[in-house]
Amino acid sequence: MNRLILSRRAFGAGVISTAALAALAACSSDTTSKGGDGIVTAYDTEPQNPLIPTNTNEVGGGRIIDLIFAGLYSYDAHGALVNEVAKDVTTQDSQTFTVTLNEGWTFSDGTPVTSDSFIKAWNYGALKSHAHLSSAFFEPIEGFSYDTDSELTGLKKVSDTEFTITLKAPQSDFLLSLGYSAFYPLPESAYADMEAFGQKPVGNGPYSLSSWTHNERCELVPNEKYSGPRKAANKGVSFVFYTTYESGYADLQSDSLDVIDAIPDSALATFKDDLGDRAINQPGAVIQCFTIDVGSEHFKMDEEGRLRRKALSLAIDRKKICDTLYYSTRTPASDFTSPVISGWSDKVPGNEVLTFDATAAKEAWAQAEAISPFTGSFSIAYNADGPHKTWVDAVCNSIKTVLGIEAAGNPYPTFKELRADVTAHTLTSGFRAGWQGDYPSMGNFLNMVYRTGAGSNDAQYSNPEFDALLDQAAQTADQTQATTLYQKAQTLLFADLPAIPLWYQNGFGGHSTKVSNVEFGWNSAPLYHAVTKD
Repeated sequence: MNRLILSRRAFGAGVISTAALAALAACSSDTTSKGGDGIVTAYDTEPQNPLIPTNTNEVGGGRIIDLIFAGLYSYDAHGALVNEVAKDVTTQDSQTFTVTLNEGWTFSDGTPVTSDSFIKAWNYGALKSHAHLSSAFFEPIEGFSYDTDSELTGLKKVSDTEFTITLKAPQSDFLLSLGYSAFYPLPESAYADMEAFGQKPVGNGPYSLSSWTHNERCELVPNEKYSGPRKAANKGVSFVFYTTYESGYADLQSDSLDVIDAIPDSALATFKDDLGDRAINQPGAVIQCFTIDVGSEHFKMDEEGRLRRKALSLAIDRKKICDTLYYSTRTPASDFTSPVISGWSDKVPGNEVLTFDATAAKEAWAQAEAISPFTGSFSIAYNADGPHKTWVDAVCNSIKTVLGIEAAGNPYPTFKELRADVTAHTLTSGFRAGWQGDYPSMGNFLNMVYRTGAGSNDAQYSNPEFDALLDQAAQTADQTQATTLYQKAQTLLFADLPAIPLWYQNGFGGHSTKVSNVEFGWNSAPLYHAVTKD
């Protein structure tokens, strides 16, 4: 669906390129040999981009960089901050932060991790000309600009182990965001050739990259220089890139794959019986939606567009789809965030547009037709290398039945090809989207996807009133008040529906008989470093 499904990311499924099926066969045949001697084999997808933290906002690459790099903080299984490179981060006003680093940290090449390692990396990732996908994470810092290349003047070096961060305004959840990958440091060697660095990055996390065979696998080995809390409990992690969840699950059942964090639709009814106590199914910080670019004809930010998006939403029987297709691994959405996030509520005003109502759907569509007749068919684009065809067909059939229009899925061979058209804004109908939390905050789900100009705002949605409410929520230190403001902001989203929430997705998957201590974190990501293998 890591960041977009962002992490967290663009949450995809399947390999990112058109690798021959022979490569997949090779994956199945050699996972056992690659996974011997205590090396854990894990399901993954080919990363969309070179492995540069500020330009990785999808799950395939996110799984890898989160093990190669360490930031000021990491998150434990429940989403709580855990100190890594940071010895302490203090603030009196949630606007100016003083960062003190633990001494002795080095990158895997032996060079020191200093204040400059963070300051220079953040400035590089924030530059408009670099167009990095996670640049919006630096927007709160003084000096950031969406319009021109500019220095983050809010970053000031005090010493090699101390620097300060000054924000444009107070932000109550900024500290919580500092465990996300956009805030990882980079070694000085990265800047000689960033593209080449991304092919074999040098990090400071619990693992180092040993090799990356594109469209096949990525090998990580423990970083002996790592001194943080995520010390590797195994001899390495071998990420295998699959073209389908079915192939990955088949390898898991044969003990050729050790960890998978997705189950194919065909196995949802049986995977808990198949795997027994090796099956995992728990609430996660993931929401599935479909989005429509608000620049598209008939779906603009005008009366017709709002009516049509409302009609589409009301025409979808979410509960029926979750009950009949997903066997307790999905829950119908009632907001734009996630039930595992503090402040979540299923009673946000306006969320009745997420409840199936055929009569109201027909009425809204008829009102839109009176403004401008709709011709052609409605489609939802999706990547066919992931488990999306079943739900896309179900949603389209529901829309077709209720509204009496042609509706069908628009399959793309790979996630990478779909994302290329999404980011180029060439799609004029629906396309699958979603979000996996980067850090455990309502602000993360709303700011990164719906704020004007945000890196993951694929709908190109812009509402100044919504943006202002997000600013107010971020600037209050009172979490109860912040929650109220975030919920008020969501009422605007329910009126505009730049994306149509469908359901929350559990974190579910399983592991082989060869590994132990397999746990999924708050964001449904396996804690790979803790997995043990004899």
